[in-house]
Amino acid sequence: MLTLNQVLAFGLAALVLIVIPGPSVIFVIGRALAYGRGVALASVAGNSLGLLTIVVLVAFGLGVVVEESIIVFNVLKLAGAAYLVYLGIEAVRHRKQFLPRDPAASSSPSRPPMDWRRAIRQGFVVGVTNPKAYMILAAVLPQFVDRSAGHIQVQLLLLGLLAFSIGMVSDSVWAIVASQLRSWFLGSPRRGEAVGAAGGVSMIGLGVGLALTGEGPA
Repeated sequence: MLTLNQVLAFGLAALVLIVIPGPSVIFVIGRALAYGRGVALASVAGNSLGLLTIVVLVAFGLGVVVEESIIVFNVLKLAGAAYLVYLGIEAVRHRKQFLPRDPAASSSPSRPPMDWRRAIRQGFVVGVTNPKAYMILAAVLPQFVDRSAGHIQVQLLLLGLLAFSIGMVSDSVWAIVASQLRSWFLGSPRRGEAVGAAGGVSMIGLGVGLALTGEGPA
């Protein structure tokens, strides 16, 4: 099974790759700025479940298909990019809903703009359609597998779970830090509306950037 050297070596590599801001980090920051800590952490949960799904798929061979097929890579890339742009547009359209609510109106039956179930679902879609996650796991994981020890799929799965854990912790930290900045912006109505738009624009920019990346992994 796994050795301590395998776990430490892959853990360090995964930490470097995950902590550096990429699609997941920028998405979480955008949700934190647009909706606040609760929705951001729910988005982290959904995004992490998407990553967990990728871990399982890669462990059972889909990573090889994605790595070898430009068509599959581009389908995933464009699907994820389009969804991010859609979420960003929605955030910009409803940016005034991010302003502090009037306490006197708190008892009104108005529905909140985003609940945690919806945030988890949307985060999952973003996470599971992130081609970068497929490419990192498909390209990096096999390098830390000891083929002579056997049980290769189990090794891939366990190392993938380590990456999943690191990613969830890292994204949660980003969500909390970004949500604290949001609290400062919400100190005035203008800043509140601006931060709602900024969160949406960041998601749109991420989606466009993802769509314009190369046809294959770097």
